[in-house]
Amino acid sequence: MTVSSRSISGIARLGRGRLVAATAAAATVALVAAACGGSTTGGTGGTPATSAGGAAVPAQYDLKAAGCPSTIVLQTDWNPESEHGGQYQLLGPNPSIDTKKKSVTGELVAHGGVDTGVKLQIRAGGPAIGFQTVTSQLYADDSITLGYVSTDEQIQLSKTQPTVALLAGLEKSPQMIQWDPATHPDFTTIADIGKTDTKVLYFQGAAYMDYLTGKGILKKSQIDGSYDGTPTNFVASGGKYAVQGFATSEPYTWSHEVRSWDKPLKYQLIADTGFNFYQQAIGVRADKEAALKPCLTKLIPIMQQAIVDFVGSPGATNKLIVDLVNKYNNGWTYSDGVADYAVSTMKSLGIIGDGSTPTLGDFDTTRVQGLIGILAPIYDSEGKPTKTGLAPSDLVDNSFLDTKIGLTS
Repeated sequence: MTVSSRSISGIARLGRGRLVAATAAAATVALVAAACGGSTTGGTGGTPATSAGGAAVPAQYDLKAAGCPSTIVLQTDWNPESEHGGQYQLLGPNPSIDTKKKSVTGELVAHGGVDTGVKLQIRAGGPAIGFQTVTSQLYADDSITLGYVSTDEQIQLSKTQPTVALLAGLEKSPQMIQWDPATHPDFTTIADIGKTDTKVLYFQGAAYMDYLTGKGILKKSQIDGSYDGTPTNFVASGGKYAVQGFATSEPYTWSHEVRSWDKPLKYQLIADTGFNFYQQAIGVRADKEAALKPCLTKLIPIMQQAIVDFVGSPGATNKLIVDLVNKYNNGWTYSDGVADYAVSTMKSLGIIGDGSTPTLGDFDTTRVQGLIGILAPIYDSEGKPTKTGLAPSDLVDNSFLDTKIGLTS
């Protein structure tokens, strides 16, 4: 079996990059079954778009008439994976795959497969963009409409490259610290690890680790920033070490696809320690939000509903995700098993969920303010000052969301 590894990159100071590990040859994966369907023909000027069959696109879904770009470009932070499923759900049948640029382009379809009159291009991140931050890509490439942003990255770059998050695709970050329950039967939380001298492997520069050590949850003497994204050092320790990871990946892959380990793991989410940041939120450059407002007013509810649709029936989109990873062929591997596991884990842990309100994707401004209070002093102490008077309204905007769309509504 192959090793599938995702991890926080020391290159991205905020911990949003991930470092691809060297892997064995990728296992053969099933290709997406070809679905029949035509392309959408857009109208000109203010003329509503029409579907391939000639029917007018319903006004609520007509993104062309709303002034959206003919191709909406979404920059992600990593290779395709099930955490991105709600966005890949938006692609219509028979999308075009660019294996060199690591992108996929297709008709952007709304709930029920309704054409919207525009296309969607989803670009891979991580190794595809040299492990740069998504924010840097938003500012370097004007063709990008939307990008994945996280609260920590937003706070750090609030003065130099401000972004506004519009839709929380994940209610909680899947980032966690894991351990071997056989070696450490007394561990149930990350705080339990901190009561010992157990070494904790992580990527140097992760903001959450500054929080954990600053709060005394972990000791500075026990953390080790040499983690390289592979299970090698953890396995060599015989499970004595704890190690960072993602609840949606390593607990499955290391237990089922890493033959040198092949045993269960336990973990706690970083979010459950008090560092509850929004990860992989859909955002825009702050200076572009006003011009995109007519488009975003119709687009964001469509994106909300796509997340609901994906969680309810992830099979076809997960197959597309696995197929894309296989065709991009850049050392990252992703199996059907981990794709299914990721969805079930996101549902069971509330990683995708409605949060404290019945609305999927909204931001809790009190939570955002708390993160500003945690992170701004850290970045200021590192000589990277944040925006003066930074407030939640600088970072998030709930106004485009349809409050009636939720997983439980």
